[in-house]
Amino acid sequence: MSGPLVEKYRPQTLDDIVGQKSIIKRLQKYVGEKSMPNLMFTGPAGVGKTTTAIALVKTILGDYWRQNFLELNASDARGIETVRNNIKNFCRLKPVNAPFRIIFLDEVDNMTKDAQHALRREMEMYTKTASFILSCNYSSKIIDPIQSRCAIFRFAPINGESMIKRLKYICKHQKIKYEDEGLENIVYFAEGDMRKAINILQSCASEGEKVTEESVYEVVSKARPQDVNLMITSALSGDFMKARDLLKETMIIQGTSGEDMITQIYTDVSKRVYDGKMNSDIYIELIDAIADCDFRIREGANPRIQLEALLTKFL
Repeated sequence: MSGPLVEKYRPQTLDDIVGQKSIIKRLQKYVGEKSMPNLMFTGPAGVGKTTTAIALVKTILGDYWRQNFLELNASDARGIETVRNNIKNFCRLKPVNAPFRIIFLDEVDNMTKDAQHALRREMEMYTKTASFILSCNYSSKIIDPIQSRCAIFRFAPINGESMIKRLKYICKHQKIKYEDEGLENIVYFAEGDMRKAINILQSCASEGEKVTEESVYEVVSKARPQDVNLMITSALSGDFMKARDLLKETMIIQGTSGEDMITQIYTDVSKRVYDGKMNSDIYIELIDAIADCDFRIREGANPRIQLEALLTKFL
């Protein structure tokens, strides 16, 4: 298996993008018109923002897309000098056999406020010759003057059905053997992140191994969903010692981190409410306790002590 599968199977056209049908449908209208406003793609990591941007650029600009396209990662080039030099110099040039030039700024929410204000001025000045595509995880970190100058597209986590279909497609072309339970576990742990799912798949299939439920657990080093479910059920029924023993096993034997453990507890508790297995009043109290535990762990408190304290709230 040569090279990263995430790059080998990166979609090259808008039609190949996974799980963002409504967004792709709107973007294809710009392709038909051969014109587009400034765009902002916002959403969590691994849902196709960068891939969609590059596919859109290739489709609109055609054979001369490289000459008319500038890509910058704003987390690396985040200061005002980047805007004054790189972006301004690029925007000043005439498009080469294309209707306009396109500047793609990835992770723009990492730009300083001064750089964002400078960027706003460039967006105003070169409206006739250049369009901008901005990508970010958190649109709230982008100043309002920039947001008001963009058509905003909110990318959602990839749904499980679309992820399974894509993983099976990769397995077929890479001749990777798999069990359905293995792929379902990859989707569970990827949490809507397609890039993460493909990376887990490649790790599991290294050296020609079959992708199974067990191989996924070994790669991700997280607790089994059924173990988390049993731990919470034990705590809710009043058996604290059993819940504590299960927590010890998942953290010490399986090597689950405190951050991953709290996320899995949150997922299990939320599912109980959606399935009608938990009263909403109890859920509200538990979410408050989970949030407090999560904050303390991320601030550096001992994860196991904090998680044991959280289990006492379930009693």
